[in-house]
Amino acid sequence: MRYKQLVSGLIAAQLEGIDEAAILELIEYPPNPEMGDLSLPCFKLSKALRKSPQAIADGLKEALKHEALERVDSVSGYLNIYLDKARFASELTGEILAAGPAYGSRDIGQGGTVVIDYSSPNIAKPFHIGHLRSTVIGNALKKIHRFLGYEVVGVNHLGDWGTQFGKLIVAFTRWGDEAKVEADGIDELLRLYVKFHDEAEKEPALDEEARSWFVRIEHGDEEAIRLWKWFVSISLKEFKKIYDLLGVEFESYAGESFYNDKMDAVVSELKEKNLLVEDDGAMLVRLDDYNMSPALILKKDGSSLYHTRDVAAALYRKQTYGFVKSLYVTDYAQNLHFQQLFKIVELMGYDWAGQMAHVPFGRVSLEGMSLSTRKGNVIKLEDLLLQAIDKTRDIIDSKNPNMPNKDEVARQVGVGAIIFNDLYANRIKDVVFSWEEALNFEGESGPYVQYTHARVCSVLRKANGSDSIELPEGVTAIDPEKLLNPEAVGVLRELSRFGERVEQAMLKLEPSMISRYLIDVAQSFNRFYHECPILVDDPAVRASRLALVKCVQITLANGLGLIGLQTPEKI
Repeated sequence: MRYKQLVSGLIAAQLEGIDEAAILELIEYPPNPEMGDLSLPCFKLSKALRKSPQAIADGLKEALKHEALERVDSVSGYLNIYLDKARFASELTGEILAAGPAYGSRDIGQGGTVVIDYSSPNIAKPFHIGHLRSTVIGNALKKIHRFLGYEVVGVNHLGDWGTQFGKLIVAFTRWGDEAKVEADGIDELLRLYVKFHDEAEKEPALDEEARSWFVRIEHGDEEAIRLWKWFVSISLKEFKKIYDLLGVEFESYAGESFYNDKMDAVVSELKEKNLLVEDDGAMLVRLDDYNMSPALILKKDGSSLYHTRDVAAALYRKQTYGFVKSLYVTDYAQNLHFQQLFKIVELMGYDWAGQMAHVPFGRVSLEGMSLSTRKGNVIKLEDLLLQAIDKTRDIIDSKNPNMPNKDEVARQVGVGAIIFNDLYANRIKDVVFSWEEALNFEGESGPYVQYTHARVCSVLRKANGSDSIELPEGVTAIDPEKLLNPEAVGVLRELSRFGERVEQAMLKLEPSMISRYLIDVAQSFNRFYHECPILVDDPAVRASRLALVKCVQITLANGLGLIGLQTPEKI
């Protein structure tokens, strides 16, 4: 980015009426290194400058001079810029080695707080693979924002309120057994929930009975509250096991029930601002003028809905955290819900409604079948993670049976494989879940990047003759002339883009940009590793290549950490 800014400034100085920011937007990375390190397509400048793209590129080629540039070419309306590779190598390796764990970070968010609402499973239902996406996307966005200087509050907005608890209480009182629920936990609660829906098809009156139980919960009925709290505690204990496996933490577990005593104020405010209208006994906000269906606030029986609780939550979060950004990480089926929510907050007169954003993602299906808790058609996430760990342990046993800490490494790599598999594709894409793909340890996968990191660490250990992965003593300066071969330059080029990729991932709310970047770094390093012996006798070559290796280790570790993967030093 520093070089892009330098070049943008040089170019803008030669073009009347075109500022540096406009040039920076246009600069590209050529697809082929032979076409330069940076490139400016001149086509969009043609109208403003009243010159052909080729004439603009030709003029800039003659005018652009700087010690950081090796040469500049003009080809078919493109200005292709070649950097001085020795200077580039020296400055970049120096920057990475000095920054270490902070390489790629920035303080652009300093003083700002971001609230991220993610994971948010439903109480008394299994934590299945459909919940994985919100959890790992939200966790990555949290780490990325924090890396860029923001204060971040991760909120697990638990689904711990609603008519489903009335259904569960009906099922438990009719067909349940306390000892069996204590023994089997969520599995038994799911069995009861599925049984309720089966029976309700034959006996519709059960639905009304469930609604009345939920109203009792809302009104503080002692027995209803006792059962509800019991279901919540059983569920949280099970969820905690999953979060520990994934390495995910939250600053707040304020779920839907947290806002129960805050909803009357929301309803009153909506009435005061003439936004609430009655419709057949229910209360709603009409959004016809904005091409949206009405948002239901209170049902006929007076019970609340998602919109009621979400408006209360938005007001509470702004008041409590003073956020500059509030993100909701849920699947794209909730697009309309969040459009309605943001519009309601705006109509209430809050100008910060524009700071709220939905981060939609594609759904997970099981070999073409959608997942349904009601039908019991789920793959439990814990089962998936444990199977991935077992498979990884089998691979380690076959390839490196005497490796220390096998169980820990199997956990790091197995869980990492599942997370990376989810974060590699663009988040908006639907995912057809396949065991084979999720546990593929070859190619463009989490284990491939983690193995590359372990390989880098192995080189550093050998250079030190110890378990240290720091640069050996004496490697304080490099000879950049020793890093000018194509493979080394290819690694440097990838490393230089890390900070930019992190910022783009934050702006686009797209963690996959970092996952794909890490594959590029790993592939470029492995080409370098196979073509360029590192621990050679020539001290200048050895020192320079080791410095590059350490730069790769730092960048891979920082990048993997941002998407929630751990970085084993031995695999």
